[in-house]
Amino acid sequence: MKLNEWLGIRFPFIQGGMANIATGEFAAAVSNAGGLGLIGSGGMNAEMLREHIKICKSKTDKPFGVNLMLMNPEVDRMAQIIAEEGVKIVTTGAGDPAKYIPMWKEHGMIVIPVVAAPILAMKMERCGADAVIAEGTESGGHVGEMTTMALVPQVVDVVSIPVIAAGGIADGRQLAAAYALGAIGVQVGTCLLASEECPIHEAYKDAVVKAKGSDTIVTGRIAGTPVRVLKNQMAREYVKKEREGADKMELEQFTLGSLRRAVYDGDTKTGSLMAGQVAGQLHEIRTIEEIFVAMENECQQVLKQLGGCA
Repeated sequence: MKLNEWLGIRFPFIQGGMANIATGEFAAAVSNAGGLGLIGSGGMNAEMLREHIKICKSKTDKPFGVNLMLMNPEVDRMAQIIAEEGVKIVTTGAGDPAKYIPMWKEHGMIVIPVVAAPILAMKMERCGADAVIAEGTESGGHVGEMTTMALVPQVVDVVSIPVIAAGGIADGRQLAAAYALGAIGVQVGTCLLASEECPIHEAYKDAVVKAKGSDTIVTGRIAGTPVRVLKNQMAREYVKKEREGADKMELEQFTLGSLRRAVYDGDTKTGSLMAGQVAGQLHEIRTIEEIFVAMENECQQVLKQLGGCA
């Protein structure tokens, strides 16, 4: 069973719940293009989330979901709103969703936590999750330590529920690799930054498509809050201060409001340009549907070629 067959969508792709980017309108655009669009709750309060769910409902009749960022101070209310609004699919990140899963299951929801280690996947299965997203450190934004190539098969080996691969996936070759590792589909984020429909500032998009393979860096690794971003003035100064032993309060001055500056103002110097390592593969702006079709077609070509090598 492939992800698209399970969720009733055209392509086996889930859109990452990118904070300040994954709006109701963007999630609807992804769903209309054949993927599973997600509204990202990061950067929202509870009523903003409700409003974006309503916006998404008004712009698509296709399946969509919400990504609940569990560190949000209004997470309890948000978890209730997701159920109240009849959202059918929820993904979670940055915390443990166990206490919300029974409520969501009572509402007939599909629950898919994001995990960065096999032991977390096992716990989520025990708590009643329907699937897990195994996200490797190649991804943009908040990252774990394990790479996708190492993480996905280890998660597949220890759980009986479906596994979705994430981190370092932007074309059909990587989709085929995810299948080979045992995943039923993939979650993508960075490649959608380079879409016409993505609401980020044009300067942010330009930085993504101009990035080279080694142009990302992880800030906050020493402090225990690792985030992968494109290298710029802010990121370099942050890492320099971090290595010099700056405390958490001092480091927060670098990142306070930095994602919003990147997304809304196009500040490519002091903004947080969250992006994964696949940014080096992205060279043009396309529609979401064009991105999805190209990935699916290339994947089928790769699988056909590999079949001929058997």
